[in-house]
Amino acid sequence: MATVTYILRKGQPLTEEEIEELRALKNRPIVFDEDCPELTDEQLKQFKRVNPKRKEKAVS
Repeated sequence: MATVTYILRKGQPLTEEEIEELRALKNRPIVFDEDCPELTDEQLKQFKRVNPKRKEKAVS
């Protein structure tokens, strides 16, 4: 399997191909496996934020 790298730039519009890919993925089910098992609510509660929350600038 190859590794694919994308560079996202803020404000860069998506191509039609990318938009179609997202539309196709929208209705696909999530597939869990031994490498990425479904987490319980208790496990999800154990996640901690690794970056500080940013204060949003007030819009005047």
